[in-house]
Amino acid sequence: MMKLGVLRRYMSSVAATPRVKDFVDLCVVGAGPAGLTAAIKFKQLDTENKYRVVVLEKAGDIGSHTLSGMILEPRAMLELFPDFKEECLGNKAENGVMLDPVVADQFKLLTKTGSVPLPLTPGLTNEGKNYVGSLSTVVRWLGEKAEELGVELYTGVSVSDVIYNKSNTGVIGVATKDLGIDKNGKPKDSFERGLEFHSKQIVLAEGCHGSVTKEILKKFDLRKGKSNQTYGLGIKEVWEVKPENFKKGMVAHTMGYPLSADLYGGGFQYHFGENLVSVGLVTGLDYENPYVSPYQEFQKLKHHPFYADVLEGGKCIAYGARALNEGGYQAIPKLNFPGGVLVGASAGFMNVPKIKGTHTAMKSAMLAAESCYSEISKLPSFESILEEKGEENVDISEEPLLNLASYDTALRNSWVYEELYKVRNVRPSFNTKAGLFGGMMYSGIDTLLLNGKAPWTFKFDKSDAALTRPAKEFTPKNYPKPDGKLSFDILTSVSRTGTYHDDNEQCHLRVGPEQDLEAYARESYPVYKGVEQRFCPAGVYEFVEDESVEGGMTFKVNSQNCIHCKTCDIKAPTQEINWTVPEGGDGPKYTIT
Repeated sequence: MMKLGVLRRYMSSVAATPRVKDFVDLCVVGAGPAGLTAAIKFKQLDTENKYRVVVLEKAGDIGSHTLSGMILEPRAMLELFPDFKEECLGNKAENGVMLDPVVADQFKLLTKTGSVPLPLTPGLTNEGKNYVGSLSTVVRWLGEKAEELGVELYTGVSVSDVIYNKSNTGVIGVATKDLGIDKNGKPKDSFERGLEFHSKQIVLAEGCHGSVTKEILKKFDLRKGKSNQTYGLGIKEVWEVKPENFKKGMVAHTMGYPLSADLYGGGFQYHFGENLVSVGLVTGLDYENPYVSPYQEFQKLKHHPFYADVLEGGKCIAYGARALNEGGYQAIPKLNFPGGVLVGASAGFMNVPKIKGTHTAMKSAMLAAESCYSEISKLPSFESILEEKGEENVDISEEPLLNLASYDTALRNSWVYEELYKVRNVRPSFNTKAGLFGGMMYSGIDTLLLNGKAPWTFKFDKSDAALTRPAKEFTPKNYPKPDGKLSFDILTSVSRTGTYHDDNEQCHLRVGPEQDLEAYARESYPVYKGVEQRFCPAGVYEFVEDESVEGGMTFKVNSQNCIHCKTCDIKAPTQEINWTVPEGGDGPKYTIT
């Protein structure tokens, strides 16, 4: 291992190499539904094509880091593209979008071998209103629409740094991650310095728990006065099933088995396309027992007759996982800061009882774009400034910054806040001592009778990491071995994601301030007995017995397996794992998730 002093000298040398600067009028970080919507809406308003809009995406291709259940509520999409239904529900082979109308809903409470039908809540009533399919294909279509409007899309670039103004009071841009740094932190022959994008406004659309967003939330104290955010881990597979087991447009949600009464979560089964079925499990990350493995719980789910009867004889063709915001209305931070705004899952607009967030994410992005355009349109474009002054004479580090409180206000006056406010108490009601059944009873009363008008608001008092309790308080769980037909070992699942990271690049999973894995093992393993290797759905973390080290246990980080779900950053009890972006283009290659 390279000595710390030598590593710091190498990194100082890299930092001394200047980055190339680009000046753009609007810079969007992340090309998911929210990021692309923000760019599209801005350009729809910019009818004279006066301003440059750039979207930076760490995935190698648009949509390849997009994963969702997914059921699309089309409200926001139709506001953005009134002809969406005609274009995307007609000749699917032409535009690649995989969406089908929901024709039947089911909601069941699973016992170990059977099921009990449950009444559909308003949020889970999708028939005749919503669409089931693949969000990654929808995002690719949005990318095409963005380019048609003149948006500049840059894929395979990871945004790693925030550029602050000279007074360090606001944001004037972002920088992309350097390429060609080896695992010891030394520049390789292929080294390329990252780029700087200076902009009048930065739109952060990184998705759930993004690395730049984390920095901004802390820097500007945007969570002040808000509830703690809580998260779920969604794990999903796509199967090709036998035609006789396929029910096009049918969607089902389940609660109960395999999760114990002290675990929040539920399963889903969505039929779309041609004999394609998405199956998955969302597990709340506020669980206490460090022996819980969300991945293994998902494997058990598929053996329940309600799922097995559909999957048996079929073929699993895709796998993926991602963290989800579950804190709801009370956990939404302040949305604007000097120089930028938060949209989509970066802020946390998921409607948990609906198990949907795409429509709210897109609407937030539309409102942000409107506020951005309202102010930026009063200013000269960077192109005209550069023509007049020359690039070498342009410096915005001391210029006044836009701080768009109008966006935060618009969002709070929109249907997004109205929708989320109504259901604000549903998710936290499951955190009471009444557990699963108490939460189900309260949720029914709140959604069907109170309609969200209760004079109280439940909050999440602790982070998911802080709720993890020592292993000595629990009994280890013995999960069944995979059968290779319905259930699989974790590395087989990871192989279905298309994930790639260069073995000789610097590890993007930063452990403690000095990447001291032995120190981490000494601190974490005696208390939590390897919780990291159980909460990770990709086999990234391992504890290995080693009598030669203090404590007898070493900690391995298989960063090449990482599928960018960010669960480690959220759930690690010591909070010493920091998920940062790897080199651009790395990670999963999702296509139909």
